[in-house]
Amino acid sequence: LHKRMGEAVARVARKVNDTVENKTDSLDLANCKLMTFPVGIYKAMRSVTEGIHRISLANNELKSITSRFVSTFSQLTELNLAGNYLHRLPEEITSLLRLRAINLSRNRFRRFPEPLATVPALETIDLEENEIAEVPTEKLASMASLRSLNLRANPVGPEVRLLVRPLVPFELLLSPEEPIPKA
Repeated sequence: LHKRMGEAVARVARKVNDTVENKTDSLDLANCKLMTFPVGIYKAMRSVTEGIHRISLANNELKSITSRFVSTFSQLTELNLAGNYLHRLPEEITSLLRLRAINLSRNRFRRFPEPLATVPALETIDLEENEIAEVPTEKLASMASLRSLNLRANPVGPEVRLLVRPLVPFELLLSPEEPIPKA
């Protein structure tokens, strides 16, 4: 177990170093078995955090994202958190003024993460395969930049199905309704 953990830590360190040394604008920590965002990364990356525009933490074991993460990577345009155990986002996500795309598919959200409704540049929200039943339709309709909202494989209520153009200016992706069985 310790050997595997050591390998995982080394893999994360390598990826962080690549990002810092090459001054790339992305940090890919997908599939690293992370349960939390490693605090050491903040220090290791402090010289380049301003330049990080894309982060992938997909397919880890994250249960939450901290406000420190959000405030550290304030220039994000894309955030991929698919395939984790998230059920809410910190309020500070609203401070990501440049965030254009967020992938929260295959998580544990039971309700639409409302702070997203006030992220000004957000164009794409992927919430496929969560447990979302309710969606704040008025708030979504007022999101000026939103182009696509994916709610496939969620138990959304029938009122969400009424959100059709021209009511909402974005593409709404839903799973087909289950046919009602004939008695």
